[in-house]
Amino acid sequence: MKIAGIDLDKLSWREIAVPLAIAEDGLARLDERLRASPIREGWVARTHFYDAAGSLWLDGELVHLEDLVLHDAAMDARTPTHELTRAHAVLRTRRRIASAAADWALTQEGLASLLGRELPVQGGPASALRETEHREEKAASDESETDEAWAAELAAIDAIVSRSSAVLAGEAASPSNRKPDIYDPDWNEEARLEEWRDDIKRLDNLPPVLAVAAAIVAWENIEPLQSAAWLGRVLGASILRARGKARFHLPCLCVGLRALPRETRFARGAGPRLLTFIQAITAAAEQGLKDHDRWILARHQLERHLAGRRSTSKLPALIELMLTTPLASAQLIAKRLEITPRAAQDLIAELGIREITGRGRYRAWAII
Repeated sequence: MKIAGIDLDKLSWREIAVPLAIAEDGLARLDERLRASPIREGWVARTHFYDAAGSLWLDGELVHLEDLVLHDAAMDARTPTHELTRAHAVLRTRRRIASAAADWALTQEGLASLLGRELPVQGGPASALRETEHREEKAASDESETDEAWAAELAAIDAIVSRSSAVLAGEAASPSNRKPDIYDPDWNEEARLEEWRDDIKRLDNLPPVLAVAAAIVAWENIEPLQSAAWLGRVLGASILRARGKARFHLPCLCVGLRALPRETRFARGAGPRLLTFIQAITAAAEQGLKDHDRWILARHQLERHLAGRRSTSKLPALIELMLTTPLASAQLIAKRLEITPRAAQDLIAELGIREITGRGRYRAWAII
């Protein structure tokens, strides 16, 4: 069977069989551990941040977790960079896929919605764009009553705001609005996406982990999108959910890839590339198990401080917050718990959570 230039019949199964079995076992163990875990929701929320930052790291960009957390909470300490905006797009996409049905992201409607081209979310940036177009048409019909220059200027401002909102929301620009000096106008993304979807349908008879590795390699070979190449790794993780291999979490393939040696990540050839993603799934599962055990132990230790507390105490809410975010500042805690920053610092001091910045001001705390 040949898929996107990968001849699966010519693969060296002696090299793939053992790593494939290890990856399948590790992923199943992690998913079973999370099934009845009391910190499952927190684990999932934290790992979304780690995988989003790891995705940019794989593309050669550095995004600090602190900046990503604050940007997600709309509490930026500085002007967001292009890299930070892209990382937030990955974060939003992972959340959207994880909250939807297992096979939603792989459908034509799901892909179109993720790319912001069809089935836009009501009230979102795409809806704002439609409203802008409606306002422009109305302004054109009432030229006799409205100053033409003023109406054109307002329409231009509305269009800029709509496009900026779409970019900040992580939605791809419409192919018709792309500049020809940046994007190839002959790059038929719709046809390439359909070709990739046809390929992954032919992988149903393969083991889930091997199917995911083949799907990501096919994505790299086909290159469906001129931008948002990171989407292939997230869609690969969604295949594991659709196949029932990761029912209770969305695997962090970027975290796994980041843990591999450089020589392994940049391996060439169909066979070595498949092995790379199989090993990445293994590494992600191992890291997920370590993080889960460490965080649940930290939760037990922090809950000891709840003995004798009033039922109205904010400490339980603070513990849950610290387990769902990689780090938190006093302002972020105050915003989430609806208390003052001074009270947030007092609660942190009571729990004894580790301060990780080493600064006297603009500090942040985290459960490592």
